[in-house]
Amino acid sequence: MTHVVSDDGRTLTPDVRRTSVPSLGATFNDVRRELATRLQGTAPVTSPLPLELLSRGVQDAPSLRDVEVLDANGMGVYAVADAATPPRFAAFLDGAQWSLALWAGGIPVVHGTVAAVIRQREDRRMTTWRKPVVRRAVYAPLTLLPLTWQDALSAMDLEVVDTLATRKPESGHPFELQEIAYQSVLAARETIEKALAEEWCESTTLDLFVDGGIAGSRKVARSTNVVGVVKSHQRLYASAAHLPMLMGLQSGERSSVVRVSEGKRTPVASWYLRLRDASGHDPFWGLVRVEVALSDTSASRALLERADEVSRWILAEALPLSVPDARWDKMVYGIRDCEEFLRAIQ
Repeated sequence: MTHVVSDDGRTLTPDVRRTSVPSLGATFNDVRRELATRLQGTAPVTSPLPLELLSRGVQDAPSLRDVEVLDANGMGVYAVADAATPPRFAAFLDGAQWSLALWAGGIPVVHGTVAAVIRQREDRRMTTWRKPVVRRAVYAPLTLLPLTWQDALSAMDLEVVDTLATRKPESGHPFELQEIAYQSVLAARETIEKALAEEWCESTTLDLFVDGGIAGSRKVARSTNVVGVVKSHQRLYASAAHLPMLMGLQSGERSSVVRVSEGKRTPVASWYLRLRDASGHDPFWGLVRVEVALSDTSASRALLERADEVSRWILAEALPLSVPDARWDKMVYGIRDCEEFLRAIQ
Protein backbone atom coordinates (compact mmCIF):
# COMPACT_ATOMS: atom_id res chain seq x y z
CA MET A 1 0.00 0.00 0.00
CA THR A 2 1.27 3.47 -0.86
CA HIS A 3 1.72 5.73 2.14
CA VAL A 4 1.87 9.51 2.33
CA VAL A 5 3.95 11.53 4.77
CA SER A 6 2.14 14.53 6.20
CA ASP A 7 3.69 17.95 6.85
CA ASP A 8 4.45 17.02 10.47
CA GLY A 9 6.23 13.80 9.48
CA ARG A 10 3.49 11.28 10.23
CA THR A 11 2.81 8.43 7.84
CA LEU A 12 -0.76 8.38 6.57
CA THR A 13 -2.70 5.73 4.68
CA PRO A 14 -4.45 6.91 1.50
CA ASP A 15 -7.83 6.75 3.27
CA VAL A 16 -6.59 9.03 6.05
CA ARG A 17 -5.30 11.51 3.49
CA ARG A 18 -8.69 11.73 1.78
CA THR A 19 -10.68 12.08 4.98
CA SER A 20 -11.49 15.52 6.35
CA VAL A 21 -10.79 15.29 10.07
CA PRO A 22 -12.60 17.86 12.24
CA SER A 23 -9.81 18.43 14.75
CA LEU A 24 -10.53 20.97 17.48
CA GLY A 25 -7.89 22.31 19.84
CA ALA A 26 -4.14 22.67 20.02
CA THR A 27 -1.79 19.72 20.18
CA PHE A 28 0.28 18.93 23.27
CA ASN A 29 3.44 20.41 21.74
CA ASP A 30 1.52 23.55 20.71
CA VAL A 31 0.31 24.03 24.28
CA ARG A 32 3.74 23.40 25.76
CA ARG A 33 5.41 25.91 23.44
CA GLU A 34 2.81 28.62 24.02
CA LEU A 35 2.91 28.15 27.79
CA ALA A 36 6.70 28.46 27.70
CA THR A 37 6.27 31.80 25.94
CA ARG A 38 3.56 33.08 28.26
CA LEU A 39 5.36 31.90 31.39
CA GLN A 40 8.34 34.10 30.51
CA GLY A 41 10.32 31.48 28.67
CA THR A 42 10.22 28.83 31.39
CA ALA A 43 9.51 25.50 29.70
CA PRO A 44 6.87 23.55 31.65
CA VAL A 45 8.06 20.26 33.13
CA THR A 46 6.41 17.28 31.45
CA SER A 47 5.81 13.69 32.56
CA PRO A 48 7.92 11.19 30.59
CA LEU A 49 5.04 8.83 29.74
CA PRO A 50 1.36 9.13 28.80
CA LEU A 51 -1.08 8.82 31.69
CA GLU A 52 -2.41 5.67 30.04
CA LEU A 53 0.83 4.07 31.26
CA LEU A 54 1.41 6.08 34.44
CA SER A 55 -2.09 5.94 35.93
CA ARG A 56 -2.66 3.45 38.73
CA GLY A 57 -6.36 3.93 39.40
CA VAL A 58 -7.88 3.67 35.94
CA GLN A 59 -9.39 0.24 36.34
CA ASP A 60 -12.12 -0.71 38.76
CA ALA A 61 -11.15 -2.85 41.71
CA PRO A 62 -11.54 -6.52 40.74
CA SER A 63 -15.00 -7.72 41.67
CA LEU A 64 -17.71 -10.30 41.02
CA ARG A 65 -21.24 -9.06 40.34
CA ASP A 66 -24.09 -11.47 40.96
CA VAL A 67 -26.61 -10.95 38.15
CA GLU A 68 -29.99 -12.26 37.01
CA VAL A 69 -29.70 -15.24 34.67
CA LEU A 70 -32.17 -14.93 31.77
CA ASP A 71 -32.31 -18.63 31.06
CA ALA A 72 -35.02 -20.89 32.45
CA ASN A 73 -32.40 -23.61 32.92
CA GLY A 74 -30.06 -21.38 34.91
CA MET A 75 -26.40 -20.75 34.18
CA GLY A 76 -24.99 -23.09 31.54
CA VAL A 77 -22.63 -23.47 28.61
CA TYR A 78 -23.68 -23.51 24.94
CA ALA A 79 -21.69 -24.43 21.83
CA VAL A 80 -22.34 -21.85 19.13
CA ALA A 81 -19.44 -22.21 16.66
CA ASP A 82 -20.45 -22.59 13.03
CA ALA A 83 -17.74 -22.43 10.36
CA ALA A 84 -20.35 -21.61 7.69
CA THR A 85 -21.39 -18.29 9.28
CA PRO A 86 -20.23 -15.38 7.08
CA PRO A 87 -19.15 -12.00 8.52
CA ARG A 88 -22.25 -9.95 9.29
CA PHE A 89 -21.04 -6.64 10.76
CA ALA A 90 -21.14 -3.71 8.36
CA ALA A 91 -18.99 -1.43 10.51
CA PHE A 92 -16.84 -1.13 13.63
CA LEU A 93 -16.65 1.68 16.20
CA ASP A 94 -13.73 2.40 18.49
CA GLY A 95 -12.32 5.36 20.35
CA ALA A 96 -8.97 6.35 21.80
CA GLN A 97 -7.40 8.87 24.12
CA TRP A 98 -3.92 10.27 24.62
CA SER A 99 -3.07 12.13 27.82
CA LEU A 100 0.17 13.89 28.79
CA ALA A 101 0.82 15.95 31.91
CA LEU A 102 2.56 19.26 32.39
CA TRP A 103 3.47 20.24 35.96
CA ALA A 104 2.87 23.58 37.61
CA GLY A 105 4.95 22.85 40.69
CA GLY A 106 3.05 19.97 42.26
CA ILE A 107 -0.15 20.55 40.28
CA PRO A 108 -0.76 18.45 37.13
CA VAL A 109 -2.10 20.13 33.99
CA VAL A 110 -3.21 17.38 31.63
CA HIS A 111 -3.49 17.78 27.87
CA GLY A 112 -6.02 15.24 26.62
CA THR A 113 -6.90 14.21 23.08
CA VAL A 114 -9.95 12.03 22.48
CA ALA A 115 -10.98 10.55 19.15
CA ALA A 116 -13.58 8.15 17.77
CA VAL A 117 -14.26 6.63 14.38
CA ILE A 118 -16.60 4.22 12.61
CA ARG A 119 -14.90 2.17 9.92
CA GLN A 120 -17.34 0.66 7.45
CA ARG A 121 -16.68 -2.56 5.53
CA GLU A 122 -17.70 -2.57 1.88
CA ASP A 123 -16.57 -5.33 -0.48
CA ARG A 124 -13.97 -6.41 2.10
CA ARG A 125 -12.46 -2.91 2.12
CA MET A 126 -12.45 -0.64 5.18
CA THR A 127 -13.46 3.00 4.72
CA THR A 128 -14.35 5.78 7.13
CA TRP A 129 -18.06 6.34 7.74
CA ARG A 130 -18.83 10.05 7.56
CA LYS A 131 -16.12 11.80 9.62
CA PRO A 132 -14.03 10.79 12.63
CA VAL A 133 -14.24 12.98 15.73
CA VAL A 134 -11.17 14.51 17.38
CA ARG A 135 -11.27 16.81 20.40
CA ARG A 136 -8.43 18.33 22.42
CA ALA A 137 -8.56 20.15 25.75
CA VAL A 138 -6.54 20.93 28.87
CA TYR A 139 -7.78 19.44 32.15
CA ALA A 140 -6.64 21.08 35.39
CA PRO A 141 -7.74 21.96 38.96
CA LEU A 142 -7.92 25.66 38.13
CA THR A 143 -8.30 27.08 41.64
CA LEU A 144 -5.17 25.23 42.78
CA LEU A 145 -2.95 26.58 39.99
CA PRO A 146 -0.59 29.54 40.49
CA LEU A 147 -2.07 32.78 39.15
CA THR A 148 0.55 32.91 36.40
CA TRP A 149 -0.69 29.57 35.07
CA GLN A 150 -4.33 30.57 35.37
CA ASP A 151 -3.65 33.75 33.38
CA ALA A 152 -1.62 31.88 30.74
CA LEU A 153 -4.30 29.23 30.21
CA SER A 154 -7.14 31.77 30.04
CA ALA A 155 -5.25 33.77 27.41
CA MET A 156 -4.78 30.76 25.12
CA ASP A 157 -7.18 29.70 22.38
CA LEU A 158 -8.04 26.28 23.79
CA GLU A 159 -10.70 24.55 25.84
CA VAL A 160 -9.83 24.37 29.54
CA VAL A 161 -11.79 21.95 31.74
CA ASP A 162 -11.84 22.60 35.49
CA THR A 163 -11.49 19.10 36.94
CA LEU A 164 -12.70 20.25 40.37
CA ALA A 165 -16.06 21.41 39.02
CA THR A 166 -17.64 17.97 39.39
CA ARG A 167 -15.28 16.06 41.68
CA LYS A 168 -13.39 17.11 44.80
CA PRO A 169 -10.11 15.44 45.78
CA GLU A 170 -9.88 13.63 49.10
CA SER A 171 -6.31 14.62 49.89
CA GLY A 172 -4.97 16.85 47.13
CA HIS A 173 -2.12 14.43 46.44
CA PRO A 174 -0.63 15.27 43.00
CA PHE A 175 -1.29 11.76 41.72
CA GLU A 176 -4.91 11.99 42.89
CA LEU A 177 -5.32 15.26 40.97
CA GLN A 178 -3.70 13.62 37.96
CA GLU A 179 -6.09 10.68 38.19
CA ILE A 180 -9.12 12.99 38.40
CA ALA A 181 -7.93 14.74 35.24
CA TYR A 182 -7.38 11.44 33.48
CA GLN A 183 -10.86 10.23 34.37
CA SER A 184 -12.20 13.48 32.88
CA VAL A 185 -10.41 12.65 29.63
CA LEU A 186 -11.95 9.16 29.64
CA ALA A 187 -15.40 10.70 30.19
CA ALA A 188 -14.85 12.96 27.17
CA ARG A 189 -13.93 9.92 25.09
CA GLU A 190 -17.09 8.10 26.16
CA THR A 191 -19.15 11.16 25.21
CA ILE A 192 -17.91 11.31 21.62
CA GLU A 193 -18.12 7.53 21.17
CA LYS A 194 -21.71 7.60 22.39
CA ALA A 195 -22.60 10.47 20.04
CA LEU A 196 -21.07 8.67 17.05
CA ALA A 197 -22.91 5.42 17.86
CA GLU A 198 -26.20 7.29 18.23
CA GLU A 199 -25.63 8.94 14.87
CA TRP A 200 -25.21 5.48 13.32
CA CYS A 201 -28.41 4.21 14.96
CA GLU A 202 -30.35 7.19 13.61
CA SER A 203 -28.98 6.72 10.09
CA THR A 204 -29.01 3.01 9.27
CA THR A 205 -30.18 -0.44 10.32
CA LEU A 206 -26.90 -2.11 9.35
CA ASP A 207 -25.12 -3.98 12.15
CA LEU A 208 -22.42 -2.14 14.13
CA PHE A 209 -19.68 -3.76 16.24
CA VAL A 210 -18.75 -1.50 19.18
CA ASP A 211 -15.51 -1.98 21.07
CA GLY A 212 -16.74 -1.86 24.68
CA GLY A 213 -20.09 -1.69 26.41
CA ILE A 214 -23.21 -0.04 25.00
CA ALA A 215 -25.14 0.69 28.20
CA GLY A 216 -23.97 4.32 28.45
CA SER A 217 -26.52 5.45 25.85
CA ARG A 218 -30.20 4.57 26.08
CA LYS A 219 -30.60 4.92 22.31
CA VAL A 220 -27.64 2.64 21.55
CA ALA A 221 -28.42 0.11 24.27
CA ARG A 222 -31.95 -0.32 22.92
CA SER A 223 -30.89 -0.61 19.29
CA THR A 224 -31.21 -4.05 17.73
CA ASN A 225 -28.39 -3.39 15.24
CA VAL A 226 -25.61 -2.62 17.75
CA VAL A 227 -23.42 -5.18 19.52
CA GLY A 228 -20.93 -4.25 22.23
CA VAL A 229 -17.90 -6.46 22.86
CA VAL A 230 -15.94 -5.95 26.10
CA LYS A 231 -12.35 -7.20 26.31
CA SER A 232 -11.48 -6.27 29.93
CA HIS A 233 -12.63 -8.31 32.90
CA GLN A 234 -11.85 -6.41 36.11
CA ARG A 235 -15.55 -6.70 36.83
CA LEU A 236 -17.00 -10.16 36.22
CA TYR A 237 -20.76 -10.56 35.94
CA ALA A 238 -21.05 -13.96 37.58
CA SER A 239 -21.45 -15.45 41.03
CA ALA A 240 -18.57 -17.25 42.72
CA ALA A 241 -20.43 -20.53 42.17
CA HIS A 242 -20.57 -19.93 38.40
CA LEU A 243 -16.98 -18.74 38.05
CA PRO A 244 -15.40 -22.17 37.33
CA MET A 245 -17.94 -22.73 34.54
CA LEU A 246 -17.15 -19.32 33.06
CA MET A 247 -13.38 -19.82 33.23
CA GLY A 248 -13.78 -23.26 31.63
CA LEU A 249 -15.50 -22.06 28.45
CA GLN A 250 -13.99 -23.68 25.36
CA SER A 251 -13.41 -22.03 21.99
CA GLY A 252 -16.78 -21.41 20.31
CA GLU A 253 -18.76 -21.68 23.55
CA ARG A 254 -20.82 -19.03 25.32
CA SER A 255 -22.33 -18.72 28.76
CA SER A 256 -26.00 -18.21 29.53
CA VAL A 257 -27.50 -14.77 28.94
CA VAL A 258 -27.71 -12.50 31.99
CA ARG A 259 -29.20 -9.09 32.69
CA VAL A 260 -26.58 -6.41 33.43
CA SER A 261 -27.83 -3.25 35.13
CA GLU A 262 -25.38 -0.73 36.58
CA GLY A 263 -26.55 2.47 38.28
CA LYS A 264 -28.06 4.92 35.81
CA ARG A 265 -26.87 2.95 32.77
CA THR A 266 -29.43 1.22 30.56
CA PRO A 267 -29.91 -2.51 31.33
CA VAL A 268 -28.60 -4.84 28.63
CA ALA A 269 -28.48 -8.56 27.89
CA SER A 270 -24.97 -9.97 28.20
CA TRP A 271 -22.98 -13.21 28.02
CA TYR A 272 -19.39 -14.43 27.84
CA LEU A 273 -17.92 -15.91 24.66
CA ARG A 274 -14.60 -17.71 24.10
CA LEU A 275 -13.09 -16.71 20.76
CA ARG A 276 -10.00 -18.93 20.79
CA ASP A 277 -8.61 -22.06 22.36
CA ALA A 278 -7.19 -21.10 25.77
CA SER A 279 -5.07 -24.25 26.20
CA GLY A 280 -1.72 -23.24 27.65
CA HIS A 281 -2.94 -19.70 28.39
CA ASP A 282 -4.56 -17.92 31.31
CA PRO A 283 -8.35 -18.39 31.76
CA PHE A 284 -9.10 -14.98 30.20
CA TRP A 285 -7.36 -15.77 26.92
CA GLY A 286 -9.76 -15.12 24.06
CA LEU A 287 -12.63 -14.36 26.46
CA VAL A 288 -14.97 -11.46 25.71
CA ARG A 289 -18.27 -10.27 27.13
CA VAL A 290 -21.03 -9.40 24.68
CA GLU A 291 -23.80 -6.82 25.19
CA VAL A 292 -26.99 -6.47 23.15
CA ALA A 293 -30.38 -4.81 23.57
CA LEU A 294 -32.55 -6.32 26.28
CA SER A 295 -35.97 -6.93 24.74
CA ASP A 296 -37.51 -8.63 27.78
CA THR A 297 -36.50 -8.94 31.42
CA SER A 298 -37.65 -12.57 31.47
CA ALA A 299 -36.13 -15.54 29.68
CA SER A 300 -37.30 -15.72 26.07
CA ARG A 301 -36.48 -18.13 23.28
CA ALA A 302 -35.89 -15.22 20.90
CA LEU A 303 -33.26 -13.70 23.21
CA LEU A 304 -31.39 -17.00 23.57
CA GLU A 305 -31.47 -17.56 19.82
CA ARG A 306 -30.11 -14.05 19.30
CA ALA A 307 -27.25 -14.82 21.69
CA ASP A 308 -26.31 -17.81 19.51
CA GLU A 309 -26.64 -15.78 16.32
CA VAL A 310 -24.59 -12.79 17.51
CA SER A 311 -21.93 -15.09 18.96
CA ARG A 312 -21.50 -16.68 15.54
CA TRP A 313 -21.16 -13.24 13.94
CA ILE A 314 -18.36 -12.38 16.37
CA LEU A 315 -16.61 -15.71 15.90
CA ALA A 316 -16.70 -15.09 12.14
CA GLU A 317 -14.52 -12.01 12.76
CA ALA A 318 -11.73 -14.05 14.40
CA LEU A 319 -9.77 -14.02 11.13
CA PRO A 320 -7.65 -12.34 9.97
CA LEU A 321 -5.64 -12.14 13.19
CA SER A 322 -5.10 -8.70 14.70
CA VAL A 323 -1.37 -9.21 15.06
CA PRO A 324 1.04 -7.75 16.08
CA ASP A 325 -1.30 -6.25 18.70
CA ALA A 326 -0.69 -7.93 22.08
CA ARG A 327 -4.48 -8.24 22.56
CA TRP A 328 -5.03 -10.17 19.32
CA ASP A 329 -6.68 -13.06 21.18
CA LYS A 330 -9.66 -10.81 22.02
CA MET A 331 -9.51 -8.18 19.28
CA VAL A 332 -11.19 -8.53 15.89
CA TYR A 333 -9.52 -7.08 12.83
CA GLY A 334 -12.17 -4.39 12.29
CA ILE A 335 -11.35 -2.85 15.68
CA ARG A 336 -7.63 -3.18 15.00
CA ASP A 337 -8.25 -1.18 11.80
CA CYS A 338 -10.04 1.54 13.82
CA GLU A 339 -7.10 1.81 16.22
CA GLU A 340 -4.57 2.09 13.40
CA PHE A 341 -6.68 4.80 11.77
CA LEU A 342 -6.98 6.79 15.01
CA ARG A 343 -3.24 6.60 15.66
CA ALA A 344 -2.62 8.02 12.19
CA ILE A 345 -4.81 11.10 12.75
CA GLN A 346 -3.98 11.95 16.34
